[in-house]
Amino acid sequence: MSEKRKCLAVIRVRGLGDASPDVRKTLDMLHICRNCHATLIDDRPAYIGMLKKAQHFVTWGEISKEILMLLLKEKGRLIGDKKLTDEYAQKIGYKSLNDLVEVLHKGEVEYKNLQDIKPVFRLHPPSKGYKGQVKKSYTVGGVTGYRGEAVNDLITRMF
Repeated sequence: MSEKRKCLAVIRVRGLGDASPDVRKTLDMLHICRNCHATLIDDRPAYIGMLKKAQHFVTWGEISKEILMLLLKEKGRLIGDKKLTDEYAQKIGYKSLNDLVEVLHKGEVEYKNLQDIKPVFRLHPPSKGYKGQVKKSYTVGGVTGYRGEAVNDLITRMF
């Protein structure tokens, strides 16, 4: 019973000034405790429910393999603030970082469960700012909520 899972990138775009305790707890479980932090999850129903609960504070969408590779190489960190390398991928049982990206993109392995890895990516605010108001949903011209493939553009502007 192996379902095809998609890899989702989740980025926190708002602070928690008026957030309920449930939303705060959800963001802690997703490991995105600060603005401009991102994480990788798959599209199982439990995670989708968490995203819907915190939808006014985060944006998410399907990440492409190229952007995932760039994200891991540039912003992925091990404990001790060391960069992810091919040696690390070989240490945990993959031929190279490309093979690790392939497995992550297919949803066969959870990013947060990898050995000695920090579950969050620390990004910069997007160049030229967010396109729209942070308090509105992406579907009505804002920033928060589900944005599909457009999350790749946002991530590239956040390097």
